[in-house]
Parts: sequence; structure tokens; C-alpha cells
Amino acid sequence: MNTTWQQKLESLGYSLDEQGQAQLAAPGSEAGIVPLSHQRIIRISGPDSEKFLQGQLSCNLSDVSRLGSRLGAHCNIKGHMISLFRVMKQGPDSFWLRTSGELTDKALATLKKYIIFSKAEATLDEELVGLGLSGPGAAELAAQLVSPVPTETDAVSRNGDRLLVKVPGERYECWLPARDASTLLDTLLQQAKLAATDAWLLQEIRAGIADLRAATSEAFIPQMTNLQVYAGVSFAKGCYTGQEVVTRLQHRGILKKPMYRAAVTTDSRPQPGQMLHTAEKENVGEVVVAAPADNGRYELLAVISKEQAESGTIHLETQQGPTLALLDLPYTLDPRLFESKR
Repeated sequence: MNTTWQQKLESLGYSLDEQGQAQLAAPGSEAGIVPLSHQRIIRISGPDSEKFLQGQLSCNLSDVSRLGSRLGAHCNIKGHMISLFRVMKQGPDSFWLRTSGELTDKALATLKKYIIFSKAEATLDEELVGLGLSGPGAAELAAQLVSPVPTETDAVSRNGDRLLVKVPGERYECWLPARDASTLLDTLLQQAKLAATDAWLLQEIRAGIADLRAATSEAFIPQMTNLQVYAGVSFAKGCYTGQEVVTRLQHRGILKKPMYRAAVTTDSRPQPGQMLHTAEKENVGEVVVAAPADNGRYELLAVISKEQAESGTIHLETQQGPTLALLDLPYTLDPRLFESKR
């Protein structure tokens, strides 16, 4: 993490855990201003950058060029997601890939393995940091960072090295140089309160947006995390790494394990990659990401066998462990994903 930014966060009372998540001694229940310290930016630049990414990522780069950003996965040849990005267009030949900090090294190494044949380069940008803005006054806060404020989900506004993205809900991500963020944060704090990373993660979970971590890298095909709902998968763009498997599932296969939203009351936080069970069967699902809600209750996203989720009781840790209560997602999955197409 950028040293200047880390010192600024510590001066405001944050402590950073091993994943870079910003914790507060007395966190608020609602996200106001959240440092996105758990995420990093990989910069792809050069005349072939769009062509390169179009041949690697699951989203359509023409959407990124039109709107400004999309979610998108980088898959292995078996169609399993190595990395999950928010892809953002920063300039004519420059894209920023926002991803989980603990996956950055693996994501960058994988991109570099393929980029050697392109007139483009992939680098970790140590100077860029993120701020999450959320709640009824988020648009007004965002306007002080970049103007005009985008109103459509995935749309982007740019001001030099500052980039503002509208994400689902009353929320924005702003990526900007650490030196600017440190100064601007003092101004924003006159109008809104700081919140911890968990407050932001909880809103991501409630929006049904997956997040990959080291424990879940290469565990899921994109549709298993409902990525197609947010146009993070294009089925018309042509070839990209893993495309054959992803497309076959969409048009010829049956999705047996989609992503669910759930709540559980437990003494310890559910961890990415933690297995789920029923009383009769082990390993029927896997935790994607979790965040505290209230009173020992956690909300989470998990990839679970549809058959087991709809017919049995799902448990965390053991076959007699804490019981998951399935919650509604803010979207409906296409029922054809679960039908035989033969």
C-alpha cells in the first residue's frame, strides 16, 4: 500500500488487517466514506491495451469504452476465474483494473504471461488509492472529487488522474493519486463520517456482487458468481481465455451451483473458501465473501448447489454447524440457466 495513504488512514484512527481492510475502533453501521484499502489498481497501457484485454477478459471492452467501466473476470483455460476486476477506461490507451489486494500479485503475473505478445504493458500502480462513497449524500460528496457525477451504473467521469465510477446502489468509487486523496479526505469529513471496509463489503454483498480472494481464485466459473447479471460476461464478443467453457455452460449446460445471499449467526467470521454442508452431505457449497451485519450476525455470498439450497438446510463449518438463512438477491437469475438445452 502507498505509504503516504497508509499514514493518513492511521492518523484518522484506522488499523489495517492482513488483507488491507481498514478497521475502526468504533465503526459506524452505515458506509459514508470508506477507504478502499483492500483493493489495488493494475494499469494496462499501450496502443494494444484494449485489444489485449478483449482477448483475455470475460466482459466486452466495447462496453467499457462506451460506459467507462464493467466488471470482468480473467479466467484460466478451464473457464475458472483467476481474478475478478472492475475494468475502467482511464484514457485512449489506458485501462485500470481494480482487484482484491491479496490477489494482485497473481493477477499481475497472469496478465504479464499473456501480454508479452502485445504492444502494451501491465504494471501495479502504487500511487492510486480508492475512496468509496455511499448513502443519500454520496452524489454531493462525489461532485467534490470529479464532475459531472455519473448517474448510470458502470458509468465513469474523469478528471486527469481521478476517475469516478457509479456502482450499484447509492454508491461511487473514486480512484485518485494518494496525495490528492489525503487532502480531499479532510474536506469530505466535514460533511460525512468515516466507515470501515466492512460497511462497504456489506453493501457489495447486498448488491449481490462477488469478490474473489486468494482462497477462491480458480474456484468458480463466472456464472457461478452471477457475474452475467452485471454484464461481466459477454456471450457475443468472441474468443477470450476460458471462453469455450463459459459459453458452453450458458448455451448447452446446466448451472448447478449459482451464488446465493445468506445470513448466519456465529462466533467467528465466515471465511472465503469455507465449505458449507447439509446434515446429509458435505461440501455442498463454498463461502465467497462475508461481512458483519449486527449482533453476531454475518451476511455472506456463497456458491451453493441449487438442489441442496432449495431442499435442505445449509450449515457452516460442520454438518451440525450454524444454520444459514437464505436471503433475497436484488436481481433474478435467468431460469434458462437451470434448464437442459439438449
